Amino acid sequence: MSIETLTAAVRNIPDFPIKGIQFKDITTLFQSPSHLKELSDILYEKYKNKGITKVVGIESRGFFLGPQLAVRLNAGFVPIRKPGKLPYKVIEERYTKEYGEDAIQIHEDALTEDDVVLIHDDLLATGGTMVAAHKLVKKMGVKKVYINFLIELEALNGRSLFPEEVELETILKFEI
Repeated sequence: MSIETLTAAVRNIPDFPIKGIQFKDITTLFQSPSHLKELSDILYEKYKNKGITKVVGIESRGFFLGPQLAVRLNAGFVPIRKPGKLPYKVIEERYTKEYGEDAIQIHEDALTEDDVVLIHDDLLATGGTMVAAHKLVKKMGVKKVYINFLIELEALNGRSLFPEEVELETILKFEI
């Protein structure tokens, strides 16, 4: 299988969730066992020698492959969720995204200064959600942070929002 095959399997949904947004639907990738295995293998190969101790997945699409990758890397999994979804004490980060404002939270004890963290999500567009997630993780004083997306919308230049020392990887790239 190839990156081109995986890219071709992503479905475009125009005007979702609001008019003007070209939504990249990854459920088509997950419906195919071979596509799902290929994505899992690519992610594992990228991070297997990085010393990852925790994979942090962003609600909700970061929960699809995040736990599976954590298991393969022999790491823990930590969810970042929308407000009111986590049962213990949290820290929060507010941010602006393409079509409104939002906030995300993480349990205050989810990460330690000994952790090497991979933050995983499905899509890098304007970068607001991941910038907020990166800030949350950095507040916890971890050793190192890696960032991964399944898809990057290159024309929106979300990558430029991250410090140079952050290793940011994407698997599939689209202009828009």
